[in-house]
Amino acid sequence: MQKVLFGLLWLSLVIYAFFLAPPNQSDTFELIQQLSTGQWDGINPLVIALFNLMGVWPLIYSCLLFLDGHGQKLPAWPFAVGSFGVGAFALLPYLALRQPNSTFTGRKNGWLKILDSRWLGLGLTIGTLVLLTYGLLKGDWGNFILQWQTDRFIHVMSLDFCLLCLLFPVLLRDDMARRGLQQSWIFWTVSLVPLLGPVLYLSLRPPIAPENQPAMPGAVT
Repeated sequence: MQKVLFGLLWLSLVIYAFFLAPPNQSDTFELIQQLSTGQWDGINPLVIALFNLMGVWPLIYSCLLFLDGHGQKLPAWPFAVGSFGVGAFALLPYLALRQPNSTFTGRKNGWLKILDSRWLGLGLTIGTLVLLTYGLLKGDWGNFILQWQTDRFIHVMSLDFCLLCLLFPVLLRDDMARRGLQQSWIFWTVSLVPLLGPVLYLSLRPPIAPENQPAMPGAVT
């Protein structure tokens, strides 16, 4: 049933984004280019903050996704890489196809050690706080709402952001189990505090203990 629900959610998101969302604006490509290259003069700080936070979210998910993928037959890296470009559009198929995975066997390679590091979580927390502060204090909400109503890029990016907030608990429970965290209040606090809950969790979670078990046959990271 979970696979069906995630599949239907992905299909609904695609249909909405391409057929029901507001139309593209003529300057959308130019706006994306300016946001990507740091040419931010004249752009609403809320849009700047949202665009950059959509680059933070894939890093947050990667800190769970690659460790989760270590015990899956399905490789996690294509979906993690895809999420940097299209967010939840790339993550939903992985969530639909993955199996529950509450253990970690084998050893962490260098890449997994980085993703499991509290220092990375701390860096993501600081970056998130800076972007949120900049967007919320400097942004023009009236202009942002108008763009959300009329511009497909802003509209879909905003919905993608909200969906990434809602989907995080799907991977959180297994990640907690891999670390021996059984307190339900941790799960609910992280789940119910959008964005800040996940980055604080990454900053405070205990690292996965070194394993002396052999790696699972066919496990792919």
